[in-house]
Amino acid sequence: MIKKTVMNIKAKFNMRNVFFYLTIILLFASCRNSGNGELIGVQDRPRFYQPDPYGTIFIPLGSYTMGAGDQDIFYANVYQSKTVSVESFYMDETEITNNEYRQFVYWVRDSIAHTKLGEGGVAEHLIDQDENGEPIEPPAVNWKKDIEWDAPENKEALEDMYLPEHERFYRRKEVDARKLNYIYYWFDLQAAAQKDYSQPANSQNGSFMNRPQGLKDRSVYIRKEIINVYPDTLCWIHDWTYSFNEPMTKSYFWHPVYDNYPVVGISWKQAKAFCNWRTMMMNSYLDSRGEPGVNEFRLPNETEWEWAARGGAALSSFPWGGPYIRNSNGCFLGNYKPLRGNYIDDGGIRTVVVAHYAPNDFGLYDMAGNVSEWCADAFDESAYNFAHDMSMYYGYDAKDNENAAQKRKVIRGGSWKDVGYYMQVYARQYEYQDTCKSYVGFRCVESYLGRKKGDNPRTESNVYN
Repeated sequence: MIKKTVMNIKAKFNMRNVFFYLTIILLFASCRNSGNGELIGVQDRPRFYQPDPYGTIFIPLGSYTMGAGDQDIFYANVYQSKTVSVESFYMDETEITNNEYRQFVYWVRDSIAHTKLGEGGVAEHLIDQDENGEPIEPPAVNWKKDIEWDAPENKEALEDMYLPEHERFYRRKEVDARKLNYIYYWFDLQAAAQKDYSQPANSQNGSFMNRPQGLKDRSVYIRKEIINVYPDTLCWIHDWTYSFNEPMTKSYFWHPVYDNYPVVGISWKQAKAFCNWRTMMMNSYLDSRGEPGVNEFRLPNETEWEWAARGGAALSSFPWGGPYIRNSNGCFLGNYKPLRGNYIDDGGIRTVVVAHYAPNDFGLYDMAGNVSEWCADAFDESAYNFAHDMSMYYGYDAKDNENAAQKRKVIRGGSWKDVGYYMQVYARQYEYQDTCKSYVGFRCVESYLGRKKGDNPRTESNVYN
């Protein structure tokens, strides 16, 4: 009996110890989460210091007078003076070059090859399970595995990637550029922001309605794009019917001598696809290191482009801060069509290597001349009248079956084939989003997030400029 009583006492003592320790643990956990009853925000948030993207220049926020600074000699009335403000962002130091764009083309080519080899039964080209053994659907590409293009066991799986026999020139085996399609998805925020709840999520035949559907089904805002990424190398001929440009068609994109020349023959949609791929590459790398992602790379809007082109010289007509296209020694400051067509006076008959001329005060090269640059904005003659003065932007994603006027997209900066008027920072032109030109390229921007310097917002605030 005594022994049984002692055992009961020990059991009660042990239970009291358990409850005591549980109470202490809960108390500390409660203090940690509640801050002793104070509002302290969610703790243990990751630190973040935004990396400067390689090859970009930081453009500070600012306010300036956008639009005409001189006579509108064409009386086009497509821009008016308007005070606008713009946030900080990063912009590529130069236009995207042939070699940089080729990295995109190679990535698409190799991802297709890996997929075909993996589906064809060649091991290790696709990853179908994560580190915990959970299935990955669809399987991910294993970029650590090399592609042996000439290996006999790969020949059958990769044969479909090459031009068919009857299309080969001198029997040379080449990858079929028509197969180099980049598939990506993007979320249509503009459609989602309209919040139209008046229609059901799906139509009777199972397809999505054309109009925005609100939040009943988020998938109606997810857009799928299939874009062929190969540049239109024939643009050098179809842009200039009665001009000898055949050598440019054959060598401009692929020959090493043109590696650091601006890529051309890229449509507005291809430029957007490149931005998406570049974002995916950066955020995948940051995710692999357990770091937060960054804002997406994208095409600049008109406000950002003009602010960057001005280089802080708010009232000047040209990026270098003056009213003239030549310096005091009579040398040209950009690549364009001088005088009555003496193309070689400025150093090149067509495009020239990027960064050939001096940068503007922000450190950006070729903001005037060489090639015009795609902007994100749709072109509308009266956009300055209705677009907001806070980072002015007029976007419209035209469908393939819409009329030509709705497919117009803004290009800026003038090119090697343009007269000096279009070198001015406020000059506006347009091209159609599904066309590729030998005088239009692009560069990317990325909105600036700011840098989290410390954990206590009361003592160390974020930096915004």
